[in-house]
Amino acid sequence: MPSMQLRHEDVIVGVDTHKDEHVAVLLDGFGGRLTELFIPATIAGYEQLLAFCHSYVGPDGQLVSFGVEGTGSYGVGLARFLRRHAQTVLEVHRPPRKGERRMSGKSDTIDAEHAARQVLSGITMAQPKTADGAIEALRLIKIARDTAVKSRTTAMITLKATLVTASDELRSELEHLTDFKLVAACAQLPSENSLTDPNAAMRHVLGSLARRWLDLHEEIKIHSRHLKKQTRAAAPQLVEAVGIGLDIAAEMLVTAGDNSTRIRSEAAFAKMCGACPIPAGSGKTNGRHRLNRGGNRQANAALYRAVIVRMRWHEPTIAYVTRRTAEGLS
Repeated sequence: MPSMQLRHEDVIVGVDTHKDEHVAVLLDGFGGRLTELFIPATIAGYEQLLAFCHSYVGPDGQLVSFGVEGTGSYGVGLARFLRRHAQTVLEVHRPPRKGERRMSGKSDTIDAEHAARQVLSGITMAQPKTADGAIEALRLIKIARDTAVKSRTTAMITLKATLVTASDELRSELEHLTDFKLVAACAQLPSENSLTDPNAAMRHVLGSLARRWLDLHEEIKIHSRHLKKQTRAAAPQLVEAVGIGLDIAAEMLVTAGDNSTRIRSEAAFAKMCGACPIPAGSGKTNGRHRLNRGGNRQANAALYRAVIVRMRWHEPTIAYVTRRTAEGLS
């Protein structure tokens, strides 16, 4: 909200969030610094902050809004609490390291005041995700699945790298096998109590890595079933589209959040995903654009995978690529 629409009795709050403690700075409607407050990151601390802020509101004023850093991490609890108490919460970004931080220094109170002044300036800021519905549950399942997939890949790479140093007999027995047959064979290798012999230690390690891979494989299948079920329930039309599987659909849903109405347009979502062009004009080069390197890179990668598939199998996309190529465009 622009400062000209505010009164001196109004209060704007900026909060720098941390794991155990948050720092709040209060400004009046004209930008004057009122006070600061350190609170624990607990329900009692949030109640203390809200009561403290109300005590500074003038007779004709109002508690305008809270600018909170990290509404998706350390500040998620505070953001939920404030929304439950009918307060406006805006997501603010930390100061640029080459700008305000270099000139003004770095401290928790400075960051909290910067958050409050972002709100006071009236610049457009993101409405934070509510993180309290089916999409938040989907995000948590996706975290478990993604980390399990990464660990399974690491286990396979480590197993193959370890097998390279095995004895010639063991290598000739195992190296020609496909991945799953290799894991199944290694899981059956006998393990001895004494591992002082390198061959015995090798069999023990290969068996351990193989069993780890199998456990993770079963875990991933469980997560995938839940992910597929909940993704289909949340966006049945999305998962039916060509080139969009459960992982891509889940990533898109998580990017949008439970309160997807906070995204004002298709262009805004494209910018959020780093899929929109950025103006790069200067002097005589007005009208030029460049590739966007910002936005949510996981969502950007998911869009890329979908496009690659559709360029191969989706007729409208194939026709579009053909037309662009004939025009001499990329």
